[in-house]
Amino acid sequence: LVTEDLIRRNAEHNDCVIFSLEELSLHQQEIERLEHIDKWCRDLKILYLQNNLIGKIENVSKLKKLEYLNLALNNIEKIENLEDVVY
Repeated sequence: LVTEDLIRRNAEHNDCVIFSLEELSLHQQEIERLEHIDKWCRDLKILYLQNNLIGKIENVSKLKKLEYLNLALNNIEKIENLEDVVY
């Protein structure tokens, strides 16, 4: 589960300020779903989520400034809501 505390602990290079965070590394955290990241990190451009347990790509289009997403080595079986994502 992605929590605000988890994000804050991984934002030490941004003085633990998460609303202006542009890069976030959450690899090897046993994350199963992409939830709430867009509410806490509106300026996120780079997101590392490799080596987790994510089974479905969802809610990515809510990250409006996202330029790079790494989802390697997950359990992805389904992709949803990528219609509005610019490639």
